[in-house]
Amino acid sequence: MPSVSPSSSIPSTLTQRLVQLIRRQISEGVYAPGTRLPSIRDMARTHDCAKNTIVNAFDYLTALGVLEPRRGSGFFVCAAAPAIKDDDEASSLSRAMDVVWLMREQLKSDPEHLRLGDGFPPVDWLNEVRLDKFHQKVVRTGLGALFGYGSRFGYQPLRQHLVHRLANHGIDASASQIVLTHGANQALDIVIRNFVKPGDRVLVDEPGYYMLFGKLKLGGARIVGIPRLADGPDLEALERELKIGKPCLFFTQTLAHNPTGSDTSPHKAHKILQLADRYNAIVVENDTFADFKPNAAPRISTLDQLRRTIYVGSFSKSVSAALRVGFLACHRDLASDLADIKMLVHVSSSEYCERTLDVILSEGHYSRHAARLRDRLTQATESSRRLLENMGAELFCTPAQSMYLWAAMPGYPDSKALAQALMRQNIVTAPGSIFHIDTEAPSRWSRYNVGLLGDPRFAAAMQGLLR
Repeated sequence: MPSVSPSSSIPSTLTQRLVQLIRRQISEGVYAPGTRLPSIRDMARTHDCAKNTIVNAFDYLTALGVLEPRRGSGFFVCAAAPAIKDDDEASSLSRAMDVVWLMREQLKSDPEHLRLGDGFPPVDWLNEVRLDKFHQKVVRTGLGALFGYGSRFGYQPLRQHLVHRLANHGIDASASQIVLTHGANQALDIVIRNFVKPGDRVLVDEPGYYMLFGKLKLGGARIVGIPRLADGPDLEALERELKIGKPCLFFTQTLAHNPTGSDTSPHKAHKILQLADRYNAIVVENDTFADFKPNAAPRISTLDQLRRTIYVGSFSKSVSAALRVGFLACHRDLASDLADIKMLVHVSSSEYCERTLDVILSEGHYSRHAARLRDRLTQATESSRRLLENMGAELFCTPAQSMYLWAAMPGYPDSKALAQALMRQNIVTAPGSIFHIDTEAPSRWSRYNVGLLGDPRFAAAMQGLLR
């Protein structure tokens, strides 16, 4: 059986090769349907790679419906394993693997690994939001309604809460302009379904949110990256791309940008809106870290008042990812259209979760919780900045508070090599290539979660590597 050569890339790249190899062997009859594959240990020995790499490959093949795990017995070829796709489809799958790898790593919760590339705040930052104590209050808001689908717009009292929340950001909106969603990702998905047809040009921050890139690729969009600078998008590049054609959308994160942690300056926020007006573009503003930033921080939607902006928010980061409550706000006619798409594709969002969040927001302590989050983030950002700078890292920018710092370590021109070295010590980072449209292009940058950088395992590991 052919072996996979060791590589200086992260496990996801080795995994891509193994996935393609195993699928080819299945299609050629090396492993027949129902056959048990060799053990993880034997496969690692055969391919001269780490056992974690084999686990990654088996996990991917299971998600694709090729393998079936059986507890205590190993992995078996499914009776009707999907056929290998053609070259274009296979390359698309390969490009998506880095995204899948990072998503899967973030969803793990084993204490053995330190997940410095995680996208969420540390659990202990959110523990004070005791979800268990709200159930009885939720039931008292109307038990009978909990057995139905609810409104296509979402739970009305929560939308009214969000009217006041947006007003705190200087955005004047009514409840009819707000659509509740199953997290910010469903909000992005609904927007893409409404606006993007296969072949359409769509502008995005680059580096940017890898999940957004995956959704746009799935929709057949031609993604155009606008370079992200320390003070926001590159305005010259943005205008140049707006002149070339007529992209329908520009997706951007004004504050606490993922992955760079940068904030768009007020001057650039004004200019972006002027360009959107001049070239008839729609700006989709992702503000999932709103509770971690001051209310008065400059937002494009505040300047525009939802005229040609779509504002996306979420409570996954500040309350709980398990609730999966997000929302979008836009002008009234568009909100109705997007609510129809939500109803057609997803029927509704979870009214139980929305009622739970409404009860939480109604509690007087939530504003204090948000204030503590901002204080914790400010302290963690500063201490993480000092730690990285003491290691000789180059920082992309130095925000006052951001869940992420974008840093390049000395001696590692490709952060995938650093990721592989740290992985051997059970430290999982998020190399910069994952956040680019072309995930194969090398990047010296990595995304670091400031809430986790203080773990002494990271400093000890880097001390050894840099020495």
